Order: sequence, then structure tokens, then C-alpha cells
Amino acid sequence: MAAKDRDRFSTATRLRLLGEQTAARVYRSQNRRQARRSRLTGRAAFLALIVCSLVVALAYPMRQYVSQRDEIADQERLAQEAKARTEELRDEKARLQDDAYIRQLARTHLHYLLPGETGYTVIDPDAVKEREGRTDESGRPWHSNLWDGVDSADRN
Repeated sequence: MAAKDRDRFSTATRLRLLGEQTAARVYRSQNRRQARRSRLTGRAAFLALIVCSLVVALAYPMRQYVSQRDEIADQERLAQEAKARTEELRDEKARLQDDAYIRQLARTHLHYLLPGETGYTVIDPDAVKEREGRTDESGRPWHSNLWDGVDSADRN
């Protein structure tokens, strides 16, 4: 037994045992870390799943909410424009109740004259050309150019 005790307390034996114990501790430590990591990864995956589910569940209602807010803003703008147009029409109606305003409109737009007045009409030479037929740069009416195009197409 003395030889066994001597081997038991020899430096090489103690170093070997110390190395085995250290390796066992490191191995257990790594296993614990991996177990802890896998638990955190599972929790993180579950949390990510919950967050994604909430995003998907809320995406459509949020889009509807935003589009409805835009539509409400557009309808309010249209209501304001209609209100402004209504006010303009009320003002026009009030002006049309005035005889002086009606006379002014008749004189300017319909060329009415009061008894004893003499009216003159000035003819614009450019307007006469337009009335007789539109002309291009060559001075020919548009319909002449059209018939020339038809004739040239018929020849080809």
C-alpha cells in the first residue's frame, strides 16, 4: 500500500487528477452556458413571434385608420370649399337684386343701350380672319390644307 500511497501523492498523479477535474469543470460550465443560451434563444424566439404577431394584427387596422383620417381631411376641405362657394353665390344673388348692377351687366355683356345713346361696334381684323376660317402660316384656310392632304394621299 505504500506504493499506492506514494503514487497517489506523486506530482504527476496530482497534476493528472487536477487536469481531469479542471476539464470536467470546464465541460460542465460549457454545458450550463449552452443550456442557458438555448433557454434565452427560445424565449427570444417566442418574444419575436409575439411581436411579429402584434405587428401583423395591427398593420391593417392602422392602414385603415390612416386612410380614413386622410379621407376625413379631404371631406372637410371639400366642405370648406362648398361653404365658400355658397357664400359667393349668396353675394351674387344679393348683387342681382340691385337694378343698377343688372343694368351694368346688360350694358357690358349684352351691349344694351339706354334710350338716346348711340352704340358703336369695333371689329377686330384678326377676329374676322378667324371667323372666315383658321389660317396657318401660309395664309391658307385649314380646310384647304386638309383637302390637299387627302388629295396627296389619294395619289399615293
